[in-house]
Amino acid sequence: MSTAITIPDLATAIEIPEKGTLSLTLHQDDHTKLVLFGFAQGQELSEHTAAVPAIIQQIAGEAQWKLGGENINAVPGTLSHMPANLPHSISATTPCIMLLTLLKSAH
Repeated sequence: MSTAITIPDLATAIEIPEKGTLSLTLHQDDHTKLVLFGFAQGQELSEHTAAVPAIIQQIAGEAQWKLGGENINAVPGTLSHMPANLPHSISATTPCIMLLTLLKSAH
C-alpha cells in the first residue's frame, strides 16, 4: 500500500541559495519524480531536454522559461506541461523556487 506524501508549503520546503542552485528530490517511484529547485537570482539551467514528459510550476519568485521557441515569464502559479524531448531552459530573474514533475510512466 502506498503512503501519501504531503508538503504543506512548497515555498518553504527548500532554501533559496545566495549563489547557485539547490535541488531537492521530494519523491521518486516508477511513475514520477518530483524535484524542487531553489535558484539564486541570475542562475540558469542551460538548454536541455528530458526523455519523458514533464510539468514545471513556478512556486515563488520569477523566472524566464524558454520552452521550445516560446518564452514564458513565469510568476508564482505559472504551470507548463512539456512533451518529451522539448528543448527548454530556465533563467531566474529573482530568487525563486520551481517544482519539476517528471512523468516517467509516460515513457
